[in-house]
Amino acid sequence: MLKADLVAAVAKIKWFHTIDLGQGVVTPGLDDSPAKLKTLGFPQDLRGKSVLDIGAWDGFFSFEAERRGASRVLATDSFCWSGSGWGTQDGFNLARRALDSKVQDLEIEVLDISPERVGKFDVVLFLGVLYHMRHPLLALEKIASVTQGQIILETHADLLTCEWPAMRFYPGTELNGDGSNWWGPNASAVETMLKEVGFQRVEQIYLRPFENIQQGRLVMHAWK
Repeated sequence: MLKADLVAAVAKIKWFHTIDLGQGVVTPGLDDSPAKLKTLGFPQDLRGKSVLDIGAWDGFFSFEAERRGASRVLATDSFCWSGSGWGTQDGFNLARRALDSKVQDLEIEVLDISPERVGKFDVVLFLGVLYHMRHPLLALEKIASVTQGQIILETHADLLTCEWPAMRFYPGTELNGDGSNWWGPNASAVETMLKEVGFQRVEQIYLRPFENIQQGRLVMHAWK
């Protein structure tokens, strides 16, 4: 794709992820995706691994997994591709063309994910999705069923000073004026839920509290 055509195409899309498309063109995403990547403990070498990116949106992390050598990457989404939010799949599709990527895509709800629908994967990415789930434990159960190796989970967190497994419920648009934000789990709750659905080892990789201390962003890794 010619640079002028790429620049024009990028300008027509509202981007969430910040993606380097080459030729000096970087998408104007609301999310500082390269900075977030540094907090995830993302494996440097994914050669021979299969990767499932749940809630892929514009696909930054899907394409990064491919860049790091993953043999198969499946990007899935529903809400951000055709749901009631402002996102669409246009960004993902354009980025895939610009990057000459072989990342596969499937529009599917999280709770519809199963081995029969998507297969099983060595690495599953579940980034920025858990707190949008009405039924978070059920969502993790579905994801565990397709994970044969490791899950990398990033989420909004709350009740960080509570030692017990706990989650805060956000009715209506209480959290950031967004009606799709339902839960704020603490680290103990995420760890306990992951173990409850079958992950044997869980590690906290990153925690950044916000100014109010109770809330923040959390990254957990878990292995079967």
